Amino acid sequence: MVRVMVKKATLKRVLKRKPVLGWALYDWGNSAFATTVMAGLFPVFYSAVTRDISAEDSSFYFNLTLAAASVLIAVSAPILGAISDRGGSRKKFLVFFASLGILMSGSLAWVHAGHWWMGLVLYGLGTVGFSGANVFYDSMLVDVADDDELDLVSALGYSAGYIGGGLLFLVNVLMVQKPEWFGLAGAGAAVEASFLSVAVWWALFTVPLLRWVEETPTPDQAPPLEAVRQGIAQLVDTLKAIRSFKTLLLFLVAYWIYIDGVNTVIKTAVFFGDRILGLDQGALITALLLTQFVAFPAALAFGALGQRIGPKPSILIGIGVYLAALFYAWQFLTDEGDFYLLAVAIGLVQGGVQSLSRSLYARLVPPSKSAEFFGFFNMVGKFATIFGPLLMALTPKLIVGATDRDSIISLSLLFVVGGFLLSRVRVEEGVETARRFDA
Repeated sequence: MVRVMVKKATLKRVLKRKPVLGWALYDWGNSAFATTVMAGLFPVFYSAVTRDISAEDSSFYFNLTLAAASVLIAVSAPILGAISDRGGSRKKFLVFFASLGILMSGSLAWVHAGHWWMGLVLYGLGTVGFSGANVFYDSMLVDVADDDELDLVSALGYSAGYIGGGLLFLVNVLMVQKPEWFGLAGAGAAVEASFLSVAVWWALFTVPLLRWVEETPTPDQAPPLEAVRQGIAQLVDTLKAIRSFKTLLLFLVAYWIYIDGVNTVIKTAVFFGDRILGLDQGALITALLLTQFVAFPAALAFGALGQRIGPKPSILIGIGVYLAALFYAWQFLTDEGDFYLLAVAIGLVQGGVQSLSRSLYARLVPPSKSAEFFGFFNMVGKFATIFGPLLMALTPKLIVGATDRDSIISLSLLFVVGGFLLSRVRVEEGVETARRFDA
């Protein structure tokens, strides 16, 4: 009983603190890029403006842009993180990348048919801005939350992102489907207005973070040019000493594997519903929105669960739900009702697995190197949609009698292996290693 009372007091304290709210509201704002631009409208928009080239070329250049943006951030994130740690400039780096993403999002409104290359450049740079800012946003979790609040505050950020991004996406979908309601000339004008709305939304909800969140002071903070030199030297030293972070390394490997499964489910669900089940576009959009809004309270609930039983067992529970959902999709999924049920199931655990992975990692990171180590975390995340798509592509080709539908169950291998490795992570030992390193 005493423990429950403590947790309730922590939740109340968290919700009243401006730094926590400002940090979470940034996720509310920037998630509009993930929902409206990345998942929703840009793929359809890009398809429309590339009618003068073949579908094969269109797909090639789109995937090449995604890969280039991901590699750029994955490679540079640890370096930029180390530099920002030495210079005490994580917020400045966040502002730079967020501004890049905001500007590129709004600029998409001026891309027209025949200028698909311009759209790809803007989209690629917008993705760099979005992902780059998240490196420093994630690292600032340790600036706004105490050790006993990490799970709850991380979950609050994810839940704010789901509801904020979901709300604007819902409005944007209505704008495209019913442009006359908003005084727009047609669906094309609605898409352009939607891109502008993302830029405004993202910029507006970045302001609270800038005003209310302060970085933890950096000991012996270096001036800009010296910070670059010291940051690179720090990264080299960390790479030499990283073998001493055995627990952190084991967690990163486990995270890399199971989050690959999570990302693959996110990125292939619509394709699965379209190609395998033959669902219409309206049903797919409804399922996407359903996942967003279910994930909002579920992420908060997982944050509370993480505080009560610990983040590692809570993540393992989420992995178990993913395994059950994959089996259901493999054996029983046939119509829209089943697809909505699956969307709810995924929404219940998606945000929880993501947010608790972040808060668990934050425990294993030396506070003095938070941006650098979260650079590694985001690097792993960027390279974490590799095994899943390969498994799904190769299953029908390598297993005699297997169909495209059978490929969905192959993803269970990622959750089983990732979950097993996670179960071997000794969290308390990792926390002690991080503390000794800083001391």
